[in-house]
Amino acid sequence: MAYTYDDQNIFAKILRGEIPNKTVLETGHTLAFEDIQPQAPVHVLVIPKGAYVDHAHFAAEASEAEIVDFTRAVAEICRMTGVTPGDGGAGFRAISNSGEAGVQEVPHYHLHILGGRPLGRMLARA
Repeated sequence: MAYTYDDQNIFAKILRGEIPNKTVLETGHTLAFEDIQPQAPVHVLVIPKGAYVDHAHFAAEASEAEIVDFTRAVAEICRMTGVTPGDGGAGFRAISNSGEAGVQEVPHYHLHILGGRPLGRMLARA
């Protein structure tokens, strides 16, 4: 599948420094920052610095270094925010929306890390 990346999306502008953010963690390949409309006490957005549209695009085309860096950054953010189960945290939810049916609002791959309270079921049972 061919992916078309829009370099004018809000996360691309954040990466270029055109829009400020509240950085939680920055690494060589990853930026994590607080969501401006948090849905839980902990709500961090984690984005790769590369131009990837969604998780499938990132998984298919990112370098091994980018994938490892992103994955380790997620673990560090969970540790830093105190949501990692077994380290005193009660757990978290990681969500990545993709495409129209997945209600993806920004066409740059991003992972939401939510925690700090019970989150309920992800989807209602049919």
